[in-house]
Amino acid sequence: MIKTKGLEGVVLTDSNITSIVGTQLSYVGYAIDDLVESATFEEVIYLLWYKRLPTQAELTEFKDNLFEAMELPEEIYPHIDYMDFNKIHPMSALRSIISLLGAYDPEDSLTHEEAKMEKAVRLQARILIVITTIARIRQGKEVLQPKREYSYAENFLYLLKGDPVDPLEAKAFDQALILHADHELNASTFTARVCVATLSDLYSGLTAAISALKGELHGGANEEVIKMLMEIGEVDRAIPYIKEKMANKEKIMGMGHRVYKEGDPRAKFLKEMSRQLTKKAGQEKWYQISEIIEDYIKNEKGLPANVDFYSASTYHSMGIDHDLFTPIFAMSRTSGWVAHMLEQYDNNRLIRPRSNYVGPKKLDFIPLSER
Repeated sequence: MIKTKGLEGVVLTDSNITSIVGTQLSYVGYAIDDLVESATFEEVIYLLWYKRLPTQAELTEFKDNLFEAMELPEEIYPHIDYMDFNKIHPMSALRSIISLLGAYDPEDSLTHEEAKMEKAVRLQARILIVITTIARIRQGKEVLQPKREYSYAENFLYLLKGDPVDPLEAKAFDQALILHADHELNASTFTARVCVATLSDLYSGLTAAISALKGELHGGANEEVIKMLMEIGEVDRAIPYIKEKMANKEKIMGMGHRVYKEGDPRAKFLKEMSRQLTKKAGQEKWYQISEIIEDYIKNEKGLPANVDFYSASTYHSMGIDHDLFTPIFAMSRTSGWVAHMLEQYDNNRLIRPRSNYVGPKKLDFIPLSER
């Protein structure tokens, strides 16, 4: 029986969604560099779900469908009103509300192709509304309505912060969504596929994926990075802080990657976004601190920055609350999770691995009165 800790190196399935070869990342055959520089997030969602890039007419229709689905069922709002978002972490709230959306979707249990794609659109559209609604309510601000003329990225920033939507922020945010859209069989994607392999529904799979993403070793890493930057505070404290962390054998979040040994191909884009946006916001020290940490850890440990590391200072410079970083990750990754769940449905087999028993054997049973 083959065994490996954390399933490292184990190939679970064939897939036509995402390829990782060395430091080369591609979605359905298109290099991530080309997609980030030339495509929009909506095009990438379409690519992941339909395995091809859309025509202009198809893209227009797809964007319209996303916009039309950007509303929550009325039955959801009493549940939202009951939640105290000043006490509940947004990831916990998001996990619960996505599950509730399934409960109030009349097509929740339908499995034919059209129903699955309609549910996919609703999930991708409504997760944006859930996150921005949570953010506005806890700030005591009016919940805004999306605008048809805005892109997915622009609508998120508008619903979060109101007008005007800054063009540089919108472009950077759209690129960040593309970079986080999918990443093969990471922990949350694997969780989603395990869930729907039982023939459970998309809402259940997405709820399971969000639960896995919530951990700091996965999606929560960028939130831990910004906590670290805030603790450091000033440029001249960066090296002493990291040296102390390393002396105490504490993990430096956002550095290194299970799959990429020579460097995360997504990190360079986030790094450039961080440089531009922190400069624009007059907060260049967060980029400078990050760069100092990256160089030091790379020299000392040989670990380069991953996609989470510079996304922290990027989102911070855009004025986004730190505890929304992981929900934003979930919003982007919904595109990939859905793609993988659809692929699992299309060629399904229940995922049921085995374990190697290493506990005691052949024990004699002792009656309760004699224990």
